[in-house]
Amino acid sequence: MHLTDYIVIVRRNWLIVLSSLLIGGAVGMMIALATPTRYEASTRSFVAVSNTGAASDLNMSTNYARQAVASFVTIVPTALVLDPVIADLDLGLSSRELASRVTASAAPNSQVIEITVSDASPSDAAQIANAVTESFSSAVADRLERPTRDGEPSKVRIELLSPAHVPTTPVAPNMSLSILLGLLVGAAAGVSIAVLRTTLDTRIHTLTDVESALDTPILGGIPFDPDAASEPLIVNAAPRDPRAEAYRTVRTNLQFLDLGAGTPSLVVTSAAPGEGKTVACANIALALAETGARVALVDGDLRSPRLDAVFGLEGYAGLTEVLTGRATLARAMQPWGAGKLFLLMAGTRPPNPSELLGSGAMERVLHELEEAFDFILFDSPPLLAVTDAAVMARHTRGAVLVAASGYTRTPQLADAAKSLSGADALLRGVLMTKLPTRGPDSAAYAQYTYAVTHGERG
Repeated sequence: MHLTDYIVIVRRNWLIVLSSLLIGGAVGMMIALATPTRYEASTRSFVAVSNTGAASDLNMSTNYARQAVASFVTIVPTALVLDPVIADLDLGLSSRELASRVTASAAPNSQVIEITVSDASPSDAAQIANAVTESFSSAVADRLERPTRDGEPSKVRIELLSPAHVPTTPVAPNMSLSILLGLLVGAAAGVSIAVLRTTLDTRIHTLTDVESALDTPILGGIPFDPDAASEPLIVNAAPRDPRAEAYRTVRTNLQFLDLGAGTPSLVVTSAAPGEGKTVACANIALALAETGARVALVDGDLRSPRLDAVFGLEGYAGLTEVLTGRATLARAMQPWGAGKLFLLMAGTRPPNPSELLGSGAMERVLHELEEAFDFILFDSPPLLAVTDAAVMARHTRGAVLVAASGYTRTPQLADAAKSLSGADALLRGVLMTKLPTRGPDSAAYAQYTYAVTHGERG
């Protein structure tokens, strides 16, 4: 997954990421508000070792002091040093409780020890830090580095470099840091949720998703229009509309497909209902008729026909009557518009649609259509619902699969392609509908993959 993929994921799931970000910041703020106020005060002391002044003795003294510092750091937070402080200041604490507030540290190869005390009171923090340092100095002089002979001073001295001063600002809570950490954790959680959600989301959103799912040409993409239902025949109603231009792009790509000799005939279908195949089929037919070609548009969905509603036609004999011999093809065909587009509605709903569509009568009807027209389109039922479309596609030059952005799922596309392959029918290309023109997936609208380049000539 590339950086651009993550950017698209974040844009697509921006509300989740933003919510996680705000929740993280709020949690960080609440943690900061619930954290007790704490001040820190520190002293710095130098560990010195007496020497004769000779260079060799000075070097040995320095090394000894550095080694002693490493040991002294561990001794500071012990009862040896802390019990006198507790008694002198009447703290009412155990040495273990006080040790949890005291830290001692020293840089590597350093003779300086820093003692830090944490307390809710700034004055107490400074007072205890100074007292611990004084007790530590006494412990070193009187107990740890006690001279071997009476009256002889200790060779190791703890010299105070800087006493503790009363701090003016607390070290905790750090509101800014807590909120920042909360925002970072929230952002990370939001992005993780977005990535997981995208990984589990099998819906196709872009033309790239289709290319990843199927090795077939992309014939084009139709932009989403919330008012599409009120104006389904956009090529005729608004020729300059972006949707109309998109259908003309599909028309051009269809014309460049190598469909063999003779009249091209294609089945337009989808994996599942609701993907816009009927409206797409109707507008492609209108776009083809604009070129002056005689186009036959046949409603091959004998179970749930919709072309009659799209074109506002009713009461005519249709494909069922022609296949059963109750009407001739010439009588059932209806001219529409300027006379280049002819419609054959579904007609009466038969009890056996699959048998009719796979019959010899269907082959004869298709032959008649090929003799009379320049291009033939069949609007067919969804592939995963019934076998009608696969049966019809076997008799024609292949099928165009319609998939809706944000609706069709990748497994459905794969199963639809397998359904066609199992019927020995060719999948000629995929047409995407409902491509978003705004938002993170809007770039998909411009990704018209030229069918020839990525298809038969590729």
